[in-house]
Amino acid sequence: MFGTVDRYILLEVLKVFIAILGAFLLIALSMLFLRTLEEVSVGALGNELIMRFVGLRVVREISSLIPPIFFVAILIALGRMARDSELIALGACGLGPGRIYRSLLYLALPVALVTVWFSFVLRPMAVTELQKILHQRKNQTHQIKAVKQGRFYQQGKGLVTVYVGKIEDKQHLRNIFVHDRRGDRSRLVISHTGLRRVDAVSGDQFVTLVNGRYYDGIPGQPDYSIGAFERYNLRLDPVVLEHFRSGKRAGLRTAVLVGSDDLRDRAELLYRIGNPLAIFTLMLLTIPLVARSPRQRAEGRMFLAFLIYFSFFNLQRLAANWFETGATPSWLGSLWYQALMLVLVLAILAPESRWSRQWMRRLPRTDLGETLKNCRDAILQGPIRKPR
Repeated sequence: MFGTVDRYILLEVLKVFIAILGAFLLIALSMLFLRTLEEVSVGALGNELIMRFVGLRVVREISSLIPPIFFVAILIALGRMARDSELIALGACGLGPGRIYRSLLYLALPVALVTVWFSFVLRPMAVTELQKILHQRKNQTHQIKAVKQGRFYQQGKGLVTVYVGKIEDKQHLRNIFVHDRRGDRSRLVISHTGLRRVDAVSGDQFVTLVNGRYYDGIPGQPDYSIGAFERYNLRLDPVVLEHFRSGKRAGLRTAVLVGSDDLRDRAELLYRIGNPLAIFTLMLLTIPLVARSPRQRAEGRMFLAFLIYFSFFNLQRLAANWFETGATPSWLGSLWYQALMLVLVLAILAPESRWSRQWMRRLPRTDLGETLKNCRDAILQGPIRKPR
């Protein structure tokens, strides 16, 4: 199925693709990890959720990273082959751009399928899980703030009363008083020191009293008892502000978006389709952007490639926003930018194509023909020098 040339091109592009993807992931993990540590430092996120939170954010962004990485990997691999005159050798053997496109397509198909999986399935799941984590931390934060120093806190329909005299460093408690009237006997618990902690597994909040005393029952009754303890844990009831509901369309399942008539839902669906489709669009742009001969000037093509890189993905967001707000007609959709970039690049590079050179040779020897040829030479070779 794969010829020698196909395997060679696939291996060259795949090596560069894996290297760039690894570097991008390392940079992204470092930046996301630092941002997550900032959220942990201000109390917006727990220490036990750092790695999970970072992993979910990487999964959320990976579908947008794969197309530009694949584009850059092809440019680097083909640029190296052109610099070593390998593309000229392939052309001399009758293996032109069509054969190279076929080799690239063998790699683009599995990469596009992986991008579909991330964009259609994993990205909505990651967005939903991130929202759940933030929602849970928000509820826990409100629950922690419910216990304040110098005030009484009640739970269990008023059957449990907690008083904390002082809170130090948001964890250490001083002069704690607990009155528990649940059950048949009333219990009074007193301690000079205590802690406020969060269970790493369940996320529940606890007030832990250390080295205190308890008084069970009613004074004067035969079952009245007094005792001491080293640790006494009191679980705080969760304060649920509202039930979790995914507020972002990025977290909706793709099946829900397919059957929706809302422009915002359709914009999100087209955005998910645009990521794997961008792999094939950018693949078509790579060969025209690569100088096939070492003697050809590559500076202009590289500048155009960087311009396409930044313009393509900025237009992706811009087209989605225009479609969502109704600035563009609904029949146009939000994927028009891919066809636009493809047409613009081919139009800019048309004077260097073989078809253009053949067409110029067929022009009759007239002033118009000479003018067009001079214009082509000016584009390819720079300004025409005047004879001395």
